[in-house]
Amino acid sequence: MSSSAETGDVTGTKDKDYNLIWFVEACLSNALRMESYAQDAERAGDQELADLFQRAQHESRKGAEQGKQLLAARVGR
Repeated sequence: MSSSAETGDVTGTKDKDYNLIWFVEACLSNALRMESYAQDAERAGDQELADLFQRAQHESRKGAEQGKQLLAARVGR
């Protein structure tokens, strides 16, 4: 069975719902990772790199928040 054929029969969760849940988790995980990377860059004295990681963290948080809002609106559908 290819992954494109899974429609919720195996996981109990439709692909689109699973994908949204995965997206939120990935954004939150990335936000945590970017915090660590920014701290590493700051410790090394590279503020330009720290700023890059902080901007990436901001975007990950934004994506997670948007995904959480959409997920909350869809719970129970």
